[in-house]
This record gives sequence, C-alpha cells and structure tokens, in this order.
Amino acid sequence: MKQLIVNADDFGLSTGVNAGIVQAHEHGIVSSTSLMVRQPAAEAAAALARRLPQLGVGLHLDLWESVLRDGEWVRLYQRVDDEPAAIERELRAQLARFHVLMGRAPDHLDSHQHVHRHEPVAAVVAAVARELELPLRGDGIPYLGGFYGQDDIGGLYPEGITVERLLELIDALPEGATEFGCHPGQVGAAETLGGTPYRLERNIECRTLCDPRVRVRLTRGDVALTTFGALRR
Repeated sequence: MKQLIVNADDFGLSTGVNAGIVQAHEHGIVSSTSLMVRQPAAEAAAALARRLPQLGVGLHLDLWESVLRDGEWVRLYQRVDDEPAAIERELRAQLARFHVLMGRAPDHLDSHQHVHRHEPVAAVVAAVARELELPLRGDGIPYLGGFYGQDDIGGLYPEGITVERLLELIDALPEGATEFGCHPGQVGAAETLGGTPYRLERNIECRTLCDPRVRVRLTRGDVALTTFGALRR
C-alpha cells in the first residue's frame, strides 16, 4: 500500500488559515501540518492542534517571504540575515518556540517558500535536522508540490487546484511514502495574510481537499494517509 502524508503549510499564519487546515483535516484528507511559530495566529493554531491527536505537526521554518513585483523578487519581510550563524540561531529559536507552544518536538521540519532547499539555508537546516533526528522535507521521503493555484511567476493557475488535478496526482503516486503539499484556508476578503499574494486560492484548496470524490478515492485501498510521526514509529 502506498503511504501519503498530506501536509498543510502555514498553520498559524492567520485565523482563516487555521480554520481551513482544521476543516481539511477533520472533513478532508489533510493528515499533517507545519506550524509558523512567529506568525500572529501561532498560539491559536497550537491550541487547535492539541485537540487533534491524529494531526501531525511539524515546524515551518519562517525566515522570509519573497514576492514577484515588476519582474523582480522582493522580500515582504526578513527575520534574519543571509548568514549561516544567524540562520542557525533563528532556526533553534523557532524550534524552542515550537516546544513552548506544543509541549513537544515537531514531527518534521520544512520551510516557508522552501528556503531550506537553497544555500545558505540548506546546509544549516540539514545539519540541525540530522542532529535532532528530525525528518526533513524532501530528504528521504519524496515531496510532491503539484497542487497549487499559481504558476511559477505568481499568475493565477486555478486548474492546479481542482478535484480532477488532485485525483490525478493521487492516482500517479509512486510506491512507498510520499509527502503531498497543500495550503488550505478559509480566508475572508479582508484578511491580508501579511501581504502574501496566495490568499483566496486557499479557500478553493480547502473545498477540493474536502470534496467527497477525493475521500472516496482513498477508500479504494491502495493509498493510506499517514504522518511523519507514524512513519517513524
């Protein structure tokens, strides 16, 4: 049987994002999430997670966010300089904050906008993950990021988050375990999410992840939902 971790990023980003992730866990196929401990709704997210024992929770390392404007990538915010020692201090500080909020270590480690894939962040995060024996996104378990409502330059791509697209991705899963990324939310028109351009697409993702056709597909018996923590056990 193929094993699938459906991980919802950005837990703690806002009340609406928290609500969408919980909805997609309780009524959809989300089995795991990753917590942004520096964001304004992090404490509320942790309180929700403590009432959801089947929901795996990892750390979503939050160093900066970049957006494309007039053909150039600019940072909406930056928590740390692009320097290995500063990155490691911030990573360890966010891990400590996770412990305070959740009362335990994270199930896994990943990062906002996948910054851990690129230097100088990559080497720092990989070393800390090895030291703490934390599963790291993309290291060992393949990561599938094809369910997303924008293209590579930030344009709308609604066909990327349809039920048909999700079913297509599930049908094409490789053998073994796979992590599947998503960004559900229940985001109102007035909720700015700190300026991130990926907003109302989250509502579509949530509806798709909770669609009965998707849940029925997983009753076929060839794919089982799981978490990083369950795989380690």
